[in-house]
Amino acid sequence: MSTLNLTLALFVGLLLVLVFVLFMAGLAYVTHRHPRLEKPLTVAFGGGGVLVAVVVGLVAVVALTT
Repeated sequence: MSTLNLTLALFVGLLLVLVFVLFMAGLAYVTHRHPRLEKPLTVAFGGGGVLVAVVVGLVAVVALTT
């Protein structure tokens, strides 16, 4: 793997982590502002799990097509 590909892969991984953290924080904030929805951390981790499942599915599709 060339250095450029490795750098690009690390950059995309960093962006995915950033989006994941922002998504979980947004879910926690929404549930904190509307406590009747559910406990904030439960919703944040549930949404984070769904996001991870989607990302893993996309990575698997890309890996199988290349």
